Amino acid sequence: MRAGRLVSLLLLLQARGRMTAQELADELEVSVRTVYRDVESLGAAGVPVYADRGPAGGYRLLGGYRTRLTGMTSGEAAALFLAGMPGPAAELGLGAVLTAAELKLRAALPADLAAEGDRIRQRFHLDAPGWFRDPEPTPHLSALADAVWSERLVEVRYQRWKRPREVTRVLAPLGVVLKAGRWYLVARADGGIRTYRVAAVLALTVLDESFTRPADFDLAAFWQDWADRYERGVYRDEARIRVTVAALEFMAYVFPPAMSRAARAAAGEPDADGWVRTTVPIESVRHGHTELLKLGAQVEVLAPTELREMVAATAHAMAVLYPPAAGAPWAPAAGPHVTR
Repeated sequence: MRAGRLVSLLLLLQARGRMTAQELADELEVSVRTVYRDVESLGAAGVPVYADRGPAGGYRLLGGYRTRLTGMTSGEAAALFLAGMPGPAAELGLGAVLTAAELKLRAALPADLAAEGDRIRQRFHLDAPGWFRDPEPTPHLSALADAVWSERLVEVRYQRWKRPREVTRVLAPLGVVLKAGRWYLVARADGGIRTYRVAAVLALTVLDESFTRPADFDLAAFWQDWADRYERGVYRDEARIRVTVAALEFMAYVFPPAMSRAARAAAGEPDADGWVRTTVPIESVRHGHTELLKLGAQVEVLAPTELREMVAATAHAMAVLYPPAAGAPWAPAAGPHVTR
């Protein structure tokens, strides 16, 4: 373990230049005292590590010292090839760059590590979009990615769900995120940081004016916080329902995860007829109507009244369209089939 840590410390200094003992300790998840000992060990082994004193000080390597020692394991080499994501890279305009980088990486690795990467690529494949969903056209994605990289302001004409439907904004693009096959732009606008769906960008102009990226902005942390708040905020209402045990299990296959998880968590014990009372989060009455109809006759809406009446009206209308055949005995549906 210590040998691996020494290699990691050396590579950190090589990649980032000057780093304080505390920064190294945080990266390596060790104490500052351990960093002191490791630096002394590197110096004793002939590695030219130099300590700068003062508030802006830290450790650095002298004279552009570099090492060819990578300490890369077969698993690490395999992970690099697995992280290729050729589809998203091509959408960003980086397909050719990715291919060239992989060729260079393979040529630089020892034969056994390169072979391990090839084995991984033959056995694992990432297909990001969800089922039954065509890829969204994102003709401006590559230009947005360039603006993110070069820290240039952009003017976008954007289509949104509320009126006015089309708006024009000047944005400072901070990053792009791929979520379930859909691309999102994270950008600073009107004094705050907002999220925009790239497919909704109708027109784009990259401006000559640059902007200063916030030094403390963490794209991954922002996105996780935004996604959590979005999921919590989108379900503003709830429906009280009575549902069969089979349909409660079937929810996981036809409902969004947040809805099915909440319904199962709130479910009580089955009654003598095998029905369960629970609550399910919904975005609106119309949204609840659409989702709950997926369960057919295996669910009864108890509240709110508006939703119950809407589902009842649909059921009556369907009964008119599909009257029982003359002389055919009527029987209730067997309910959703759950494949285990």
